[in-house]
Amino acid sequence: KGCFPFQATAADSITYQVYSEEMEEMGSQIKWAKVKSIHRAIEKVVRVYRQDVSCIVDLCRQCIVFEDLNDIAACMRTIQADSDVHVLRVKNRLDLRHRSYISAGYRDVGINLQIISTETRIAGIDSHVCELQLLYKPIAELKSEEVHSG
Repeated sequence: KGCFPFQATAADSITYQVYSEEMEEMGSQIKWAKVKSIHRAIEKVVRVYRQDVSCIVDLCRQCIVFEDLNDIAACMRTIQADSDVHVLRVKNRLDLRHRSYISAGYRDVGINLQIISTETRIAGIDSHVCELQLLYKPIAELKSEEVHSG
């Protein structure tokens, strides 16, 4: 029940839709997250990781947006049950114990993972770590508005 950010043209606003082949045929495209900039990666290595570049694991990331918090939990269970997925870390910023003032109120579930399959081994990318952000739709919409208004 997760949705991907879609944007038909650069001038269109982002909407969140369940992926289907028909959507691509109509001209809509998944709005893939950009690779983290070199400037931001260096900043993070220096400020957060004490200059240990091996700690950077979110250069490649994507989000899935959910209208219901229970669907986020169901997605987590599906990811953890997938034998090709190796979950390295989960940051549950939806947990009420999360100190949201540190992230200006931002909340999500961030998962660092690897896809380890025959295809990724052949391609030599089975050790690549990516970040998947599971977002609650009201927060995703605020995040999108902030990016587009700034």
